[in-house]
Amino acid sequence: MPTRLSTADVERYARDGFLAPVTALTRDEASAYRAKLEAFERTVGGPLTSEATDARYRSRTHVLLAWVHELVRHPAILDAVEKLIGPDILVYTSTWFIKEPDSSAIAAWHQDATYFGLRPYVHVTAWLALTDATAENGCMEFLPGSHRRGQLPHRAGVVAGSVNRAGQAITVQVDDAPAVHASLSAGEFSLHHTLLLHRSAPNRSRDRRIGLAISYVPAHVQHLGVKHQTPAMLVRGVDTFGHFQLEPAPAADFDESARAAYARSYEGYRAAYAEQVALQG
Repeated sequence: MPTRLSTADVERYARDGFLAPVTALTRDEASAYRAKLEAFERTVGGPLTSEATDARYRSRTHVLLAWVHELVRHPAILDAVEKLIGPDILVYTSTWFIKEPDSSAIAAWHQDATYFGLRPYVHVTAWLALTDATAENGCMEFLPGSHRRGQLPHRAGVVAGSVNRAGQAITVQVDDAPAVHASLSAGEFSLHHTLLLHRSAPNRSRDRRIGLAISYVPAHVQHLGVKHQTPAMLVRGVDTFGHFQLEPAPAADFDESARAAYARSYEGYRAAYAEQVALQG
């Protein structure tokens, strides 16, 4: 698939709920960003997958690190997202999804929408691969057309070794016969609808599987939370609605203002997420 979406691509997304692969980076660029990630991991004390590393650094690093901010604002990604949700685009959150070699970490069938608390259901996730993502190392699997089923019931804390912090899974039977592996080469990304059912298997390879999931919403979307105005970052267009607490872009990695913005960003997002988990179960 080329870097720019065609009318047929947009129609395919509406029908299937996902698109893959789309190109953003060259392999060399992806490798350079992987090196930046692993340098960051050394700075914070170890792999982001380690229990010894502060778990908050898995999320929202586009507010803390200028090079992650570059990724969430990459023109190829934003051009594709704009075709799906319009020109006024916010990043609601970003999350590193990493599976170590021979890791048993999985994601059970789930929908992103369940604990985000965003309405209407138009949020799209771009999953950017910094390494190859394959069936062997646990790439995502999508269930085509499942986004048209609407929000399904989930339960949190039921999946051991989940790459999703809530450990969630849907509680209804899933026919996975039509599931599609969304294999990506390093530098490519997939796009999926917030209601699309997806999962991923363990990493049985000898290398890490590294991806950055970026949650994009149009500015008119609202959060259902009642306790706080949740944070988000404007990355294209304008925000005339004011539904979110807009975050500043980091001027440099780990500078004082970026650290302060990140602390506010992380706490605001985690509080909103925890509220939704408590409400939804």
